[in-house]
Amino acid sequence: MKRKAKVFRPTVFAFPYLAVTLVFVIVPLLLILVYAFRGQDGNFSLENFRLIFCGDGVNDAKDFLVRPLLKTLGIAAVSTAICLLIAYPVAYVLSSQPFRKMTVIALLFVVPMWINFMLRIFALKSILDTLGMENGYWMAVIGMVYDFFPYMLLPIYTVLANMDKSYVEASRDLGANPVRTFCKVTLPLSLPGIISGISMMFMPIFSSYAITGTMGDNHTSVIGSEIYSAFHYYEYGHGAALSFVLLIIVLFVVWLGNFLTRRSQKAPKGGKA
Repeated sequence: MKRKAKVFRPTVFAFPYLAVTLVFVIVPLLLILVYAFRGQDGNFSLENFRLIFCGDGVNDAKDFLVRPLLKTLGIAAVSTAICLLIAYPVAYVLSSQPFRKMTVIALLFVVPMWINFMLRIFALKSILDTLGMENGYWMAVIGMVYDFFPYMLLPIYTVLANMDKSYVEASRDLGANPVRTFCKVTLPLSLPGIISGISMMFMPIFSSYAITGTMGDNHTSVIGSEIYSAFHYYEYGHGAALSFVLLIIVLFVVWLGNFLTRRSQKAPKGGKA
């Protein structure tokens, strides 16, 4: 009787990733949930959420959640807008060349990311201090733009580089000028890359307290700084509740980005020229 040969399944390689995900993602999230919904007596309680949404009698909800969240949204929106305004023309020029300049992109935008980001932020802060810049808000924004710019550039470049150029050629053959071709064909087709870049910037900015702590001041702290302070001073319930709220916001941003990406992909290719 012949013995059946053992069939090697590539899914075996997924086990180490699943183990790492379980230890470093699932378990910390469960701990956040436990601390967020646990009162000082160790029992189930919503006191931590009441604290951040209603205040503690001395400080109201604006101090615990609203102000940090609005500051975070402001910094994220301004930083994302600046990165988009810079990244799109750069990606458009690079993708329109007759050959793919991936080496240039790697040298200019990817290789600096190999350096520790805190070293780059300290170097940038030294340059801005030398130039006499003292506005903490704009220093924080510049730090965000400097650190997260590749996350905006690469998705847009990838979409533009892989875009079917026949749509652009057809638009020009039909008599559309370059501006109309860009607005009706190129821009709609590149929306998935724009949405992906915005999502990839918004999510890390929400929790990137190190940049605002180094570049900014007390008036530019993001919600991640509040979470860090809570855990630093052993207020685990407060920090976990804020982390839970931040997690909900990030999940909503991810869902919204995926939803808009699907909508843009289902939209008609280009438009009337």
